[in-house]
Amino acid sequence: MGRGRWPIAAALLALCAALYVGLPGVAPSFADDRASEPVREGEYLLRAGGCVSCHTGKEDDAPFLAGGRAIDSPFGTFYGPNITPDPETGIGGWSERDFERALRHGRNPSGSHYYPAFPYTTYSRMRSEDVAALWAYLQTVEPVQRENRPHELDWFARFRPGIAVWKFLHFRPEAFEPDADADDEWNRGAYLSSALAHCAECHSPRTRTGGIKPGLRYAGARMAGGDIAPNITPDRETGIGSWSGRHLMRYLDLGMDPDGDFAGSAMGDVISEGTSFLTDSDRRALVVYFRSLEPIRHEVPPAD
Repeated sequence: MGRGRWPIAAALLALCAALYVGLPGVAPSFADDRASEPVREGEYLLRAGGCVSCHTGKEDDAPFLAGGRAIDSPFGTFYGPNITPDPETGIGGWSERDFERALRHGRNPSGSHYYPAFPYTTYSRMRSEDVAALWAYLQTVEPVQRENRPHELDWFARFRPGIAVWKFLHFRPEAFEPDADADDEWNRGAYLSSALAHCAECHSPRTRTGGIKPGLRYAGARMAGGDIAPNITPDRETGIGSWSGRHLMRYLDLGMDPDGDFAGSAMGDVISEGTSFLTDSDRRALVVYFRSLEPIRHEVPPAD
């Protein structure tokens, strides 16, 4: 699509967005005068954390946050679980402490390890008040009785205790520490990326054991389904170094790249169900953060 046509496309996209909120499976906003501040903040954090694009099915009438979306990986297909407050099939029987342990330590209420397809490696950095706000919001979601679909994994990945070995190799729960030498905007962008949006989980190549390759965080990767999660460091040849701040802001809002093309596949979902809901100031903070990273020259290799 040529650059001269992007205003028309943007207008059409805005119209689609207006219609989108009335579709089945799209949650109504609780950010009104009846909602408490933690609930409003929790609804926002749900979008900032990319929860919708894993925990809501792809079908048009998919119930909000009731699970079922397929997540491809080198080890098989995972299915996002039901996180509505249904007491039988969702998290209605959980305590807030159970919820915090899931986010910070990757364990379910019985103590079993979660597969790292659930990005607790990122969520472990969330501030306590943000965990509490997210929990408060989830209690207001319509409960949906819908059984979780079993994962379809390779034989060696079905041995759940083996996740403890993976955690020993690749996971250290840690709090987010602001950089005292950076300003508030940069630190906000760093927090959004490394504690909520889990950008590195998709945009970084992995070792054979599933850890992020040293020195290549955010440098791009080929995903299990064949899609490319591009290099998002500011390298001019292989990353986003040639994108202006305005281009990046527009991409996170509308999904439109500098050539006027629109994001599709997984990133299209991340934008339509996540970053497009962010405030301009938060999108700007993400842009400031990513443009400050060390450029890494890394071309994502073609599929085998």
